[in-house]
Amino acid sequence: MRYFNLLDGDSVPALGLGTWKLAGDDARVTVQTAIGLGYRHIDCAPIYENEPDIGRALEFSLRGGEVSREKLWVTSKLWNDSHRADDVRPALERTLHDLQLDYLDLYLMHWPVAHKPGVSRPDDGTGFLSLEDVPLGETWTAMRDRRDAGLCRHIGVANFSTSKLQSLIDETGTVPAVNQVEAHPFLQQRELLEFCEENKILLTAYSPLGSRDRPDDMKQADEPSLFDHPTVQSIAERHDVSSASVLIAWAIQRGTIVIPKASSEAHLRENLQAAELELAESEMQDLESLDRGFRYVDGTFWEMPGGPYTAANLWD
Repeated sequence: MRYFNLLDGDSVPALGLGTWKLAGDDARVTVQTAIGLGYRHIDCAPIYENEPDIGRALEFSLRGGEVSREKLWVTSKLWNDSHRADDVRPALERTLHDLQLDYLDLYLMHWPVAHKPGVSRPDDGTGFLSLEDVPLGETWTAMRDRRDAGLCRHIGVANFSTSKLQSLIDETGTVPAVNQVEAHPFLQQRELLEFCEENKILLTAYSPLGSRDRPDDMKQADEPSLFDHPTVQSIAERHDVSSASVLIAWAIQRGTIVIPKASSEAHLRENLQAAELELAESEMQDLESLDRGFRYVDGTFWEMPGGPYTAANLWD
């Protein structure tokens, strides 16, 4: 397994298991299976509504000696309804309780979007708080305090643009360890990746395979398919692997962590093997030519009448 180094010298497995859309006992079984196969990086979030199930899998694997806590990297995230400083610690403690852990390896601010406390999914614009009401720096400072208290080893962000990263660094003097964003050949985020590299921030790519199984209300009409693109298929045939394997190998080879979701043992094995696949420089260049700035998770679900957020101000 390849690892990437953080600014402080700690290392993160380049391949993780994404757990969005894993539900109930499927989440427990999948995480247990993944750890048994050699996965050491599990990406979680309370809004996925499966952290108690994942916690049972982690407890089983740790208690049985399949893996030591020190060898396991567990990420979770602060949901949008807990951005006020006083709400950060209770939210983190709930996640630790659900995951049956004493600490997280990485705690991320899930979105640069704030909801009113207790409003998990706003129905209209009245359920939001603006970033003037709850500045990102307030939330970030509270997360840093929890890191310093030992509840998490590193803190980072997700879905942050270059300008939001720069503003956060300027305001607080603390550089996020990781920025987790959507990234794949159709959305390569080159300027953001360059900024992260310059500031020693690791970039984690979510939806690296196009998130084909996400909810229908998050899909757009006539979405392009990563799997079916002739360039991706041609490279896959050349290596006798799947399109998914090519997309995972591309993400890691360009220096980003990648967290594809899988549920079957066959796909878990395939993704693990893809982390060792080496693409030729010409193949990397062919994939880099596919960039079209297309977002599968476009953020328009935060746009509501009377609310403070739009896709335009989210991505700057």
